Order: sequence, then C-alpha cells, then structure tokens
Amino acid sequence: MKKILIIGLGLIGGSIALGIKRAHPHYEIWGYDRPEVQTIALEQTIIDHAAPNLCSAEQADIILIALPLEATLETLRELAELELKEQVLITDTGSTKQSIIQLAQELFESKKIIFVGGHPMAGSHKSGVRAADVHLFENAYYVLTEENVALRDLLKGLGAKFIIVNPKEHDQVTGQVSHFPHILASSLVLQAEEYAVTHPLVRQLGAGGFRDMTRIAEADSTMWTGILLSNPDVIIERIETFKEQLDALSVKIKAQDEKGLKHFFDEGKSIRQNMEIHRGAIPNFYDLFVAIPDEKGVVLRILALLQDFSITNIKINEENREDTHGQLQISFKTETDLERAYQIIQLATDFEVRA
Repeated sequence: MKKILIIGLGLIGGSIALGIKRAHPHYEIWGYDRPEVQTIALEQTIIDHAAPNLCSAEQADIILIALPLEATLETLRELAELELKEQVLITDTGSTKQSIIQLAQELFESKKIIFVGGHPMAGSHKSGVRAADVHLFENAYYVLTEENVALRDLLKGLGAKFIIVNPKEHDQVTGQVSHFPHILASSLVLQAEEYAVTHPLVRQLGAGGFRDMTRIAEADSTMWTGILLSNPDVIIERIETFKEQLDALSVKIKAQDEKGLKHFFDEGKSIRQNMEIHRGAIPNFYDLFVAIPDEKGVVLRILALLQDFSITNIKINEENREDTHGQLQISFKTETDLERAYQIIQLATDFEVRA
C-alpha cells in the first residue's frame, strides 16, 4: 500500500487529497498541518491519518507540498535533513517554479530523491480545508516541470489536463496571465477608492466590467506578495510594458484619434475572441443575473429550479423595494451549467434573465 503525505491541507492540498482518493481508494493518505486543520480533514475523510510531525515524511512513498512559496522552500530544507526513502517522489503546487526547482536541485541532486515541480492552475473564491472540492481541477491545466508517469498516475483522479512546461517559461507565462492581472485588479480597486473620496457614487456604480475585472482583488495578500517577490523580473517588465501601452492610448485620446481608438478596441476584441481561455490560476465563474421582484419565496423558487446544479455563489446585488426588481446573481463553475440554467429559468418564469 502506497503512503502519500500531503503537507498543507488548505483548498489545494485538500482537493488534491480527494482526487487521489477517487482514483486510488487503497492508497493511505496522511496529512500534515495545524492540529485543528488535521481534525477537520479527518472528520471530512479528506485524509486517513494525521501526521504528528514532519518526520512522518520518512515513511512516505510520495510527498506533496501544498503551501505558499516561502513555506514550501522552508519545508524542502527540512525534508532534506530527514532520512527519506530512496526514490521517494516529492512535488509541490507553487505558483512560481524557478526558485523552487533551483533549491530542490541543490538539496536533492546528490540523493536518490525525485523532485518534480507542479502547479495546478485552478482556484476558488473559497479557501481552507472545508472548501476542499474533488471537482476543483477538472479540465483545468496542471503544469509539471518534467514528465513523470508515477505523478500523472497519482493525480489522474483530479481530471486535470497535464502539460509539461520548463520552470522559466512557466514563470514568464503565469507572470502575464496570472500574476500581473492580480496587480491590475488591486490597482483598480485602490484607484476607485481614492476617486470615491470626491465622487462617492463610485462605490455604488462599480458594477459590470469593474466587478468582473476586480473579483480577484479579494485574493490572499500573503500568498500574492510571495508570488510577486519570487518572480520580480517578469512582473516589473510586464508593468513597464503596460505603462507604455497606457501612454500610447493617452496620446490617441488627446489627439482625438477616432480611427486609432477604434482599432485599439477592435484588436482587443478580436484577440480575446480567438484566445483559448481555460479555467486557470484566475478562477473563472460563470454568472447569471435574474431580475427578481420583491415577493416572498421568489429566491427559493429559482433555487429549486437549479437544485441539480453546482452553484459556486449566490448574491443579491440590489436592495429590493416594492417598486423595483433586485438583481439575483448566481455563479456557476462551467459555461454549460450557465447555459442550461439560463434556459430553465427562462422557460419556468417570466423574469428577465441575462448572462
């Protein structure tokens, strides 16, 4: 029986544990985290055993580290001091790869230990072990820094799409499509808050595009600080390039360059429509909006229609009054669910529905 040790039982570690259990119910899964987290993981049968300390790694056949960057680096140093099994496979889930791979090579190159960097590119607005979800990684990309059959087999229950990417290329690509967007999201929120001092309506009217672009500003600050500091060259270069693009756009606006501005938007639209957008490091949620009257039981009526769907979030965006409709926002995991829900609500009610 293989023994798997998962270090870090948050959303990612817990979800991976569930995926391993789905494909390999006979594997023995140990979890190492704070005692209170281990207790929850045991109660929810996410793990089979709670590791009393890191020394439990000495009995593991495979070790998976699901921690923030700095904690991952420190854990690798601690593991290097233990008497691990020969040919033990160690992997991680870090959002940047170069610093982790470099340290792993320094620590384990002279030992009979296999290290393969990993990055499951899926997330959620939820966090912690209670949010663990066996479906979290389905159809999402899971980056590996090198091919490893044993690791693919271990993680096959996740339903992810594995892709091999070297560490440098990984950090450059995620710097653009994952790390930099988080900077933009937080920057937009901060700019809006400053503007709201003299224009208070900003806080009320920040919907639509602003809402969608800034959703990820709610991400964990400690994790994202570590990510940016571990990938500084790429991030700084992306910031400088973006500043140049904004300056060029400013020139077009000042010059009343209608043709240039139209080209700017048309080009962006065309490129976006042709991009292969997947569920990734920036979690995608598919939102449905229903205009609901202020009537008793109306929300429960709609949710009853959707009882077989996987819903990630429910929210009323406007306060109901007798003379108006509120906006019920329902978030789904997949576009397919969004489209099905749209059809069901349209057929069963006379409410205005939009996606």
